[in-house]
Formats: sequence, C-alpha cells, structure tokens
Amino acid sequence: MSDLLSIGASGVRAYQAAIGTTSDNIANAGSAGYTRRTTAMSEVSIATTARTGSGAGVVVTGVARMGDDARAGTVRNASADLAKTETSATWLERIENALADNGLSDQLTVFFNAGKSVAADPSAIAPRAVMLESAASLASAFNATGKALDAAATDLDASAEAAVTQLNQLAEGLAKVNAGLSRAASGGAGQATLLDQRDQLLEQMSAITDVTVTLDGFGRANVLAGGSDGPMLVQGESHGGVTYLRNEAGAVSLAVHNHAGTQAMVARGGTLAGTIEGAQRIADARAELDAVATAVTEGVNGVQAQGIGLDGMSGAPMFEAGDPPSQMSLALTDPRGIAAAAPGGGTRDNSNLANLEALRSTTNAEGRIADAVTANATALSARRTVADAQTAIHDSAVAARDSVSGVNLDEEAVDLIRFQQAYQASSRVIQVARETLQSILNIQ
Repeated sequence: MSDLLSIGASGVRAYQAAIGTTSDNIANAGSAGYTRRTTAMSEVSIATTARTGSGAGVVVTGVARMGDDARAGTVRNASADLAKTETSATWLERIENALADNGLSDQLTVFFNAGKSVAADPSAIAPRAVMLESAASLASAFNATGKALDAAATDLDASAEAAVTQLNQLAEGLAKVNAGLSRAASGGAGQATLLDQRDQLLEQMSAITDVTVTLDGFGRANVLAGGSDGPMLVQGESHGGVTYLRNEAGAVSLAVHNHAGTQAMVARGGTLAGTIEGAQRIADARAELDAVATAVTEGVNGVQAQGIGLDGMSGAPMFEAGDPPSQMSLALTDPRGIAAAAPGGGTRDNSNLANLEALRSTTNAEGRIADAVTANATALSARRTVADAQTAIHDSAVAARDSVSGVNLDEEAVDLIRFQQAYQASSRVIQVARETLQSILNIQ
C-alpha cells in the first residue's frame, strides 16, 4: 500500500507542476519574447532481487523550453536586413524632401527665364526688378535646401548615437543574463526565463547591427558585432562598447572598445548599416548642391563682370558666395546694375545676356538638381520594394519560429484539461490506497 500511495503522490506532484507550467503558458500567451514551456517527466523504476522494471511513479525532470535556436537566428538575420533597408529609406525620404520641397529646380528656371525677359527689353526697369527678385528667391532656395540637408545630417547623427547607446545597453544586459545563466539550475523555470531574455536581447541587437551568435553549454551567448569577422561585443559576462563618428564627407566610423582594445566595426545590417548608407547619400547630395551653387554664383557673377549696367558701370557681382556655397546671398540690390549690355553697347543692348543663356546650358544647373531628385526618388522606390519583400521574409521567419516556440491557446487548453484529469486520477489513487489500507486494518 505504501508503494501505491507513493505512486499516487508522485503523480499529484508531477501533474501539479505540469498544470502550473501550462498556466504560465496561457498567462504569457501575449507576452513578447515568451517561449512555450513544458514539464518534462520521467518514469521512476525500482529494482528487486527478482526483476527490474516495476513502476514506482513519475518524477519531474525539469522544465523544457520549446525554443529553436536555428529559427531564432533566421529571425535575427531577417530583422537586420529589414532594419537596414527601412533606415536607408528613411534618410532617402529626408533627402527627397530637402531637394524637392524648397523648389530649387523651379527657382533656377524662373531666374534664367527672368534673364530672358530682361534681354527682351533691356532698358526697362520692371523686368530687371523681377530678375533681382527671382535671384533673391533662388538664393533663398539654395539656403533652405542646404539647411534641410544639414538638419537631416544632424538628425542622422542623433539617431545613430541613440542606436549605439541602445546597443551598448543591450550588450551590458546580455552580459548580465549570461552571468545569470552560469548560476541557473539546468531545466528550471529560472533558466527558461533567462533564455527568453537572452533571445529578446539578441533580436533587439540584430535590429541595430548584424550579429554573429554562438551559444555555449550553459546557453550563454557570445556576440560578434558587424558579422562573423567583426569584433567581440559580448563574451560571457564581459561586454564591450560601441562608438560612432561621422566626417564631413559622410564616411561613418564605428568601433568596439573591449578588453582587447579598440577594433573597427563594419555594420552590414541593422539600423547602423542603413545609417551609413544614409550618411553617404546626404553628403553626396550636399556636395552636389554646393557644386551647383558654386557654378551658379561664379557663373552669374562672371557674366556680370563682362557687361555694363544701365548706369554705364561695369556689372557688379549679383551673388555673394557662402560658406558652404549653398549659403549664398543676393549682393546686387539696384536693378540698373544688371549688366545686360556689352561694353559700349548702349542701354538697348542685350548682347551680354547671351552669356547668361550660355551659362544656363553649360552649367546645366536645372538638370543637375532635377537629376539628383530623380536619382534619389529611384533609389527610394527601390528601397521600398526591397523593404516589402524583406517584411514578408521577416514575417515568415517569425511565423516559423513561433510555430515551435509560440503559445497556442487551443493546445494549452487541451493540455490543461488532460493534466487536471491526470491530477484527479492520481488523487484518486491515493484515496483508493488509503481506503484499501483502512479495510485491511479493519479486518485485522
């Protein structure tokens, strides 16, 4: 009877634990990063002098976490690819807004067309006033476009610094989780919770930069940042720190500082990789803008210097160069100072303005700005298309992972009923054993 009692008691304890695990699964079905768990059980056997194998009940051997490291790695890779593309698209949108919203290309067209109007009636003041007004608007458009690109670069730096700070915090958190895993009992609920935290941290890190992860026998994660050939960011209970720098040419420098010193880091995925692309594109757009501004400023001022204004004086500069060049300003304030005539040509002469139309063709300022807008729009469209495909890949990877590790409430409900019935049956075994024992005692 004592064997029957112990068998029933072992069943009660085991199924009580199983009910608790199932209840945890149900309660955490909506918790981000939670991995489904099961209670692992094993038969208890006893040995007799005659034979081996008589049942002696059941024992809980631990809590099994239904994680799949390979599928979790696939999700991390997909997250890194998607984050890179989405971040790159974000900065392409900023460049598009900077180049298009201020109407620079249109202002260039208006300015050169105003020069044609002056050529049509070089002695009239009204067309000259309109041309100076258009020149002021053009300078403002260059200024606004340059400032918009500068603002985009400033925001990019702030975003990158925030991403690096978060990455460093995640690395520190992962090192602490690794320390906890070193001390956690194998197969315990505490270990399962730490492993969930580990995977969450790794997935968040992969959205910032691509990571290569290796796991040891304790489940601790060692992380290389920036790919399989990158520097060690987390190793056991120690972690490094990442820094970010960007120069005026748009080149980004990332480095990991750890116990081994300072090592360069190349981000090929995640938001940092998208930031690197964005920084270079902003710098390229800024360089092209300044080049066009320089060509317009120097070219128009050169045309002015070759002609004579209505006042009979040599043409003064129309624009004052800025630093950077896009921060140009209007220098000429008197419409009579527009040098429409060639030297000695008189007030009705417009021959010098032919040089302005030639400048329009040689600099191709309107076309260069339009081409920059078009090229950026094409790149943005391509990024969006890639992002759509990568979103589908990421969602598929998450679904594949969750099919193994996610909580299915229908299945948990079935398990809960099954374990409850097993618990009740084990309790009934104990009751029957007591009743039988009592009957035996009564006979005696």
